[in-house]
Amino acid sequence: MNTPAELPVIRLKTDRTPGHPWVWSAQVHKPESRLPPGSVVDVADAKNRFVGRGFWNGHARIALRLLTADASEAIDAAWIAARIDRAVALRRELLQLDTITDAWRVVHSEGDGLSGLIVDRYDDILVIEYFAAGMWKFREAIHAALLSQFPGARLYWFAESHVQKQESFDCRAMDAPTPVEVHEHGLRFHAAPGYGHKTGFFADQRENRRRFAEWSRGRRVLDLCCNAGGFAVHAIAAGAREAVGVDMDAGILDIARANAAANNVAVRFEQADIFDWLRQAVARGERYDAVILDPAKLTRDRTKVFDALKKYFAMNRLALDVIPPGGLLLTCSCTGLVSEADFLEMLRRVALNAGREIQILEVRGAGADHPVRADVPESRYLKAVFCRVD
Repeated sequence: MNTPAELPVIRLKTDRTPGHPWVWSAQVHKPESRLPPGSVVDVADAKNRFVGRGFWNGHARIALRLLTADASEAIDAAWIAARIDRAVALRRELLQLDTITDAWRVVHSEGDGLSGLIVDRYDDILVIEYFAAGMWKFREAIHAALLSQFPGARLYWFAESHVQKQESFDCRAMDAPTPVEVHEHGLRFHAAPGYGHKTGFFADQRENRRRFAEWSRGRRVLDLCCNAGGFAVHAIAAGAREAVGVDMDAGILDIARANAAANNVAVRFEQADIFDWLRQAVARGERYDAVILDPAKLTRDRTKVFDALKKYFAMNRLALDVIPPGGLLLTCSCTGLVSEADFLEMLRRVALNAGREIQILEVRGAGADHPVRADVPESRYLKAVFCRVD
């Protein structure tokens, strides 16, 4: 590895210190000689003062990913290991996650100071997702550091094809590992990382599932966009009177039924488009006094955010028609480009349109194993709004 003194220097067009670890290509002077994507570089401002050290990628919109502002700190295998050790210590020592679950986020990219890297644990499987050429270059150090913390773990790594194209690196597809059973607050769930969206388990909603279950005791529960049925299973296990889960994906509903059976709870799962299902339920006069609405990400495109908000409006507005006065609604968005403020404004308009009062009881996000750096607010992608509807 290069020592800091040998590193190439990238100069910013301004003498102001960046307020974010991402620096866009339009904000820098391109170096005279080509640097390979993912190169470690020093960053200087327009007055040639040291700003920080990080990854350079002249092919990507995010030209610089700043990793440290300490001029004495080298970005090398030891640095990678120290950051991973710190991330694991947060989960194990402070959050005590091993006492709650064997499915948790090990590394949350910028939230753990490792821009371009996400690691999730599913029992003995570590799923490693690369978002940056710089992190991909350090993959051997990353894998070694993870195995040091999780001896004997099975490693499965990947990068989405659009990320590889944008960041200019080649991460060959691996065979998916054998699915495993994971545990959360005493309940059992199927996890199949590497099988597309049918992982069957999303750890980011862990605490929200438990919270919703606590408030659902004695209630009739409707789990819309239920995926593998986590909310419905938790609700029935906690004492809900009845639960129905609805999702379009027949394959994921098979996993949901298996999850219910594994926990000896009775949940009815139905394959349907939630709009069609809700309209029919309204026509039948059906009412559910605890509803969860947790759709998949609606867009990755900033130009489509308005369209996403319109769809959130439509599904939340229709959901209100099956909720009686005094009922609960947990409405979620995992679309990172939709801000919390815009999501809450959408709910205000839903209430106005329906002539109903929506009391916001809590606004939560992902669990604490998904930490958010104060200067990277967009990494707080999950919004979970607990409401009472009159």
